Amino acid sequence: MEVIHAIQRRRTGRPLSFNRDTALEEAMLAFWRHGYETTSIADLTSAMGITAPSLYAAFGDKKRLFLEAMRRYAGDPLEMERQLAAAPTARDAARDMLVAAATAFTGELTPRGCLLASATASGSEASADVRSAVSAVRRRIAADLMDRIDQDIAVGILPVSTNAAALSDLILAVVQGMSVLARDNLPRERLLALADQAMSAWPSQSPMRDASA
Repeated sequence: MEVIHAIQRRRTGRPLSFNRDTALEEAMLAFWRHGYETTSIADLTSAMGITAPSLYAAFGDKKRLFLEAMRRYAGDPLEMERQLAAAPTARDAARDMLVAAATAFTGELTPRGCLLASATASGSEASADVRSAVSAVRRRIAADLMDRIDQDIAVGILPVSTNAAALSDLILAVVQGMSVLARDNLPRERLLALADQAMSAWPSQSPMRDASA
């Protein structure tokens, strides 16, 4: 037993023979391109340029690799909160979100569409926990935007009748729809035009705010 433990300790302490960040980036792109279910370990090791044992040693398994890749894709949630807080209004924040989506979903060096949308397209029970993790990211974004909308309602920028939850859900729904259209090769300019059209549903500035201006 001590011999086994000694071997395990040596394996654990062995330095990686590849750049972990680079490998994670390639895994993220593979999941982004093919989705979670249809991306095999062979696909991942080929994209990452490593062996299956190295993948398991560095990332655990396919699910944990995906979750780490998803966090890399989604970015720091605190940064999202800072961006929303820094926007002049919730409307500006929402439009920035749509423009960023249209741009990211049609990048020349990345797969088309959204990793979060493509990852769970198959919807099998085997990926229930993966779907739950992806849904949690979307719920967090919607909640952050809803909080920013509530702030504008509180200070009179938006009418008190504004449904903050429905408005934030609308923006997230448009983002997800843009992902589907991007994967259908809709050009960026069409997605940007869609973003402008979607923003026409945004409530007008509060009349009280206009009167006080």
